[in-house]
Amino acid sequence: MGINFNELKHKAQDVLTKNSDKIEQGLDKASGMAKSRFGKQSSKIDSATEKAKKFLHKNTGGGTGGQPGGQPPPSGPQA
Repeated sequence: MGINFNELKHKAQDVLTKNSDKIEQGLDKASGMAKSRFGKQSSKIDSATEKAKKFLHKNTGGGTGGQPGGQPPPSGPQA
């Protein structure tokens, strides 16, 4: 009897997808609190927040309207 990591991954992606808006709001709130405390580092805080949001969208398929499985919807002109 072992750990099914694939099942855990799918459960985590499901939770991220269902709660991506709340998670993004939490990231924004945490970013604001960090900037109020460490204002001199605001560019680094913004960078870390954007990386976290990109990770979130990558793992939720781009949020609402995205494709499950971590594939963002195609962008730009289609040939």
